[in-house]
Amino acid sequence: MSTRPYIRDFSNPQADLDGKSILITGGTGSFGKAFVETIISRYRPKRVVIFSRDELKQTDMEHNLTSGDLSSRSGCLRFFIGDVRDADRLKMAMRGIDCVIHAAALKHVPVAEYNPFECIKTNVFGAENVVNAAIETNVRNVLALSTDKAASPINLYGASKLASDKIFVAANNLSGGTDTRFSVVRYGNVVGSRGSVVPFFQKLIDENAESLPITDARMTRFWITLQQGVDFVLSSFAMMNGGETFIPKIPSMSMTEVGSAMAPDLAQHIVGIRPGEKLHEVMVSSDDARNTVELSDRYIIEPAFKWRTTDDLRQKDAVPVAEDFTYSSDANAEWLDAGGLQEMLDQ
Repeated sequence: MSTRPYIRDFSNPQADLDGKSILITGGTGSFGKAFVETIISRYRPKRVVIFSRDELKQTDMEHNLTSGDLSSRSGCLRFFIGDVRDADRLKMAMRGIDCVIHAAALKHVPVAEYNPFECIKTNVFGAENVVNAAIETNVRNVLALSTDKAASPINLYGASKLASDKIFVAANNLSGGTDTRFSVVRYGNVVGSRGSVVPFFQKLIDENAESLPITDARMTRFWITLQQGVDFVLSSFAMMNGGETFIPKIPSMSMTEVGSAMAPDLAQHIVGIRPGEKLHEVMVSSDDARNTVELSDRYIIEPAFKWRTTDDLRQKDAVPVAEDFTYSSDANAEWLDAGGLQEMLDQ
């Protein structure tokens, strides 16, 4: 139990994955590895397919899971080399699959700015391929991972993920007589994941750096732990009817406060915002507010196009937010302090 009410437990409701065949794209990434470890420890899935294009990461992950504490649960694992850009390979991988978690993406903001065509091929065309493969193979549920950068995007990564989100929401119009349903999860920076500022700061601290680089003293971000992200995906999976975008209620922290919390005696220097970066992130824009409802631990953006009745889509106990509502990292009601950040790191 967290000592801070804003560091929430997102593990309820519980998804029903016993006996299911599950595929995760980008399955060797930080999220994918944590997700796979969680579901094989909590559930008894029939099959878990790790779909990714990096053979070394797959080999390492297979070795770790088959020789570690979860070795007795690892018999359901299948490692499938493939790229979401390859539509035929996706269709082959999804045969007999019940549930898909789409986590594959090019995620580094400056890299996407410099390599726009590659970003589009993976994040947009890859999303289209996942949708088509899921419909053709009669997958029951698809949940796609998004990012706070997809709301009111100013960089290519965010714009490509917004396009991806739109593809997955609209896919519910395309599934026709099948039972395939698509939804989206959107959350903020994962504490300690690859690409996060936290391990970068820690590396500098361990190397006895004289100061920490800060892009802008005003910059704020949403923060979530990796396990919270996995639990939020699983609970959203249990709630999804199709077309929703699920957004967790998580705390904010400024970059200067992150640096001060990790190294209170270390100086900071401003290096400037990188190409495509925002000062603050948004997860629900004012234009999304008219379709957004609130639960105790999350917001849900309901689809603007209602292919099912409102009663089918509505979550129990959810209430609409105000018409001028926005959920942004600088105007958040919940803020991390140094103790809260340490608690998240300890988790």
